[in-house]
Amino acid sequence: MTTGKKAATSKSGSPRSRSVKAGLVPSAAKGHKATRAVKTTRAGKTNTSNPLLASWRTPFAIPPFQKIAPEHFEPALNKAFAEHRAEIRSIASSKARPTFQNTLLAMEKSGALLERVARVFSNLEAADSNDELAGIARKVSPRFAGHESAILLDARLFKRIDVLYQRRDTLKLDAEARRLLERTYVSFVRAGAKLKPAERKRVAAIKERLATLVTEFMQNVLKDEQSWQLVLDGETDLEGLPDGFRASAARAADERGLPGKHVITLARSSVEGFLTFSARRDLREIAFEAWTRRGANGGASDNRAKLTEIAGLRQELAHLLGYESFAQFALDDTMAKTPAAVDDLLSQVWSHAVAKAGDERDALAAAARGEGMNHPIAASDWRYYAEKVRKERYDLDEAELRPYLQLDQIIAAAFDCAQRLFGLKFSPLDDVPRYHPDVRVWEVQNRKGAHVGLFMGDYFARSSKRSGAWMSSFRSQHKLGKGSTPIIINVMNFAKGAEGEPTLLSFDDARTLFHEFGHGLHGLLSDVTYPTLWGTSVSRDFVELPSQLYEHWLMQPQVLTKFALHHKTGKPMPQRLLKKLKAARNFNQGFATVEFTASALVDMKLYELSNPPQDMEKFEAEVLGEINMPEEIVMRHRLPHFMHIVSGYAAGYYSYMWSEVMDADAFAAFEETGDIFDRKTANRLKRYVYSAGNMRDPQEAYVKFRGRPPEVVGLLKNRGFA
Repeated sequence: MTTGKKAATSKSGSPRSRSVKAGLVPSAAKGHKATRAVKTTRAGKTNTSNPLLASWRTPFAIPPFQKIAPEHFEPALNKAFAEHRAEIRSIASSKARPTFQNTLLAMEKSGALLERVARVFSNLEAADSNDELAGIARKVSPRFAGHESAILLDARLFKRIDVLYQRRDTLKLDAEARRLLERTYVSFVRAGAKLKPAERKRVAAIKERLATLVTEFMQNVLKDEQSWQLVLDGETDLEGLPDGFRASAARAADERGLPGKHVITLARSSVEGFLTFSARRDLREIAFEAWTRRGANGGASDNRAKLTEIAGLRQELAHLLGYESFAQFALDDTMAKTPAAVDDLLSQVWSHAVAKAGDERDALAAAARGEGMNHPIAASDWRYYAEKVRKERYDLDEAELRPYLQLDQIIAAAFDCAQRLFGLKFSPLDDVPRYHPDVRVWEVQNRKGAHVGLFMGDYFARSSKRSGAWMSSFRSQHKLGKGSTPIIINVMNFAKGAEGEPTLLSFDDARTLFHEFGHGLHGLLSDVTYPTLWGTSVSRDFVELPSQLYEHWLMQPQVLTKFALHHKTGKPMPQRLLKKLKAARNFNQGFATVEFTASALVDMKLYELSNPPQDMEKFEAEVLGEINMPEEIVMRHRLPHFMHIVSGYAAGYYSYMWSEVMDADAFAAFEETGDIFDRKTANRLKRYVYSAGNMRDPQEAYVKFRGRPPEVVGLLKNRGFA
């Protein structure tokens, strides 16, 4: 066995893009080398014309990835920035009286080229990067922020929007147009449009600096993930690892030029699987230490000082905008509204979770003593002994499940549920451009056979890809002009099966696939007029509802019986396994809830501070001490690698739990009908949640679907706490 740093050949961490229509800026995705043609032509020279600026004469106008090289991006972005500035300048300087058409609608139609180029760049830099793309990201991220600020802080443009907003009751707008006006006005105000000139200048400077810091933070996490590996050499190092996991580790070794060895990486599916199965406590400790120290290893990739600066700048930004803390600012435009409301939810769950985790720890300790281990359970021991207790208590272990959870079958299960719920059909497309050979593409059609959009799946871990799992898009949906259909992508990091063998998933992997596909459906089913309101452009504590709700269908026996087929025999998962799986559903839930809730609580505490902590690790330890964090559990994301809270989920990691209140309650609506695919319920869900984008307030949207507000008891019951 050897462990340590290896040379990282390509680095990523770029955020995906999101359209604000007032500007287009990269914003962090949740949070995601072989031969990719996005480099040079066969002769080694770049194309003389820029494919990013040409018409895309490809099937479904999908980006012509094979023609795009890194050096195409900066010239294309330069032209796109200039074009968008000219469009906005024309709107802002117009002498005509402001109308919805010459101001709001004109803004919605602007920036098309910038959006197109930025989406391609940000998706590639996150999912299949290299040193050139990473370098470009560091250069252009502050430019995107500056471009957006120049628009959102344009006094002439805001004056036109303000005039329309003050007259909104007399404009005779339909509900969607009025929502666009209201959301645009709020976006400008929250960006600082009402501030004095000097304050607006400072806001713009803060945002540019934040864009640089966030990009560097994300890239540093990837550097630490890419530069570490644990090489297993011989049967002693492999003790406890099941055959399927060994095969994936062998493939990882082959890809790194280590034939005959096995390699563990910091991709979650690799390291978590190792911590679950490895009988080598010393090696588990090494892997766990590397996993939890990402971003805090000293040197150029250390994120601790960067996070202090990020938190400080966000606090300054909040003060400029009239808020006591960044947490108050961030939550003011969400369903939760206040830090107090978030604290109330998290505290309700925390007490239940800690008590349950204590019982779980005692059971693990008993199992360890049964094997002759006399020292206390450590954080690096938890998954290993939890798997042993689960096997003993429910006669169920992860190794027994994996042969039934083939990647292709789980994809088919996700598609089948979408067909039964929403009438969608997924047809594979083999002859369309893709940015990496592993990427799969499907055309999506509705019940009538009409084109809905494209769905892309990028499922396997590789060194050029940021860790995690996320949904993004290469094109959004809207109905302006000729309209636009979406191109949606799900990106994941599953360990690829051995050559000629299927990729087998853990149940958590399968749940992740369903989760991200739920986000994908939120984009695919979008049915709005205006780009700003499309798809997932909703409150962040509502955006997780479609994804977390979709996870529920994976657990249903009628889905598993049909698609959980043994990869060798083709036989469905036996009833005895289904019963065990259901019985063990809430096993280890105390642990899972503690590691998540602790992360959410620390996130909120960080952004409620008036002055950011200079020592992030000391601050983290102090907060965990205040809430009596169990010593045997660590935060799911420690601060130096907590990518969510430097990006779009700053003071917002709680959102997953807030949405869980709704998703548990929403699935109950199907259960109450006696049919988990009930057509009427599915139609309401599609109309008010999956297709509605940001056309209405999220609380109103949920009530229209469910007939009443969500109830927290569903969450507690879902986690086995009630």
